[in-house]
Amino acid sequence: MAKYIPIEMVKSYSGKICEHSDVYFAKKGDTLYTGKICHPRTKPFSEQELARQEKFTQTIAALKALTNEQKEAYKTAFKNQKKYGSLWGYMFAQEYKKIGE
Repeated sequence: MAKYIPIEMVKSYSGKICEHSDVYFAKKGDTLYTGKICHPRTKPFSEQELARQEKFTQTIAALKALTNEQKEAYKTAFKNQKKYGSLWGYMFAQEYKKIGE
């Protein structure tokens, strides 16, 4: 007889989990986890939040418009720093700063 080993979908639970809202799945590193959104937002966004959202959108557009030479320059600069763990995060931070100036 074969031994049945179920696929482990959730390795750990973290935080407060309730029963009255939608479930979400996320993965951080090697851990897959789930949660529920207890109190979804009902009020409108403030002007500051809308400004941040617009700045984020502009940053993504700037990243998509980068030339290969600019990407290579970012790769070189990324290798010489320790703060950011991914090239994408480093490039995003640099472009986000440019938009704020």
